Amino acid sequence: MLVALTGLVLVLFLAGHLAGNLLVFVGEKAFNEYAEMLHSMLHGAGVWIARAVLLSCLVIHVAATISLTRANRAASPKYVHPQTIQASKSSRIMIWSGLTILAFVIFHILHFTIRVDSDLAQLGKDNPHRMVIEGFSHGLVVLFYVIAMSLLCSHLSHGVASMFQTLGLRSKKSAPLIEKLSKAYAIVIWAGFISIPLAIFVFKFGR
Repeated sequence: MLVALTGLVLVLFLAGHLAGNLLVFVGEKAFNEYAEMLHSMLHGAGVWIARAVLLSCLVIHVAATISLTRANRAASPKYVHPQTIQASKSSRIMIWSGLTILAFVIFHILHFTIRVDSDLAQLGKDNPHRMVIEGFSHGLVVLFYVIAMSLLCSHLSHGVASMFQTLGLRSKKSAPLIEKLSKAYAIVIWAGFISIPLAIFVFKFGR
């Protein structure tokens, strides 16, 4: 239940985060106004409250998932043949895709939130739109981002459907539709997020 509830919060955050990030395509003014709005909510406290809630959900989600994985492995009898005949590839690597995504989140926070790069830190204060452009101007960063988003897509394609099941919102009748919606949501999130670094890198490289 903890995995499902924290997963729901994170899934909703991803949709909102993507919608805001896509403003980078609208233009510098729109994106910078969006960034300013985020940092001025509740006189500056809003963004920190949101970060605290999201970080708490992420920690609980990871810890509960690891605990659940260990419990499942300990409870499973050791048959000669593995019990993964009906399991999808995404479900089999959930723990590993999740841990890779966690590593990416840490990198992403250091890159764009804490801004350990002094040049990006200054741009973040003066021009967030330009900070994003510069941040995705490096091939290795873009490659890591695309790989992480691909694993996130795999994680979501199984995780969202499992979330519905855990919360009691999935039945035999609704299961096929939920599976399709889960995969569709994962693809939209994946395509939306990778479009930003790829477009920026291709544009910079093309110049």
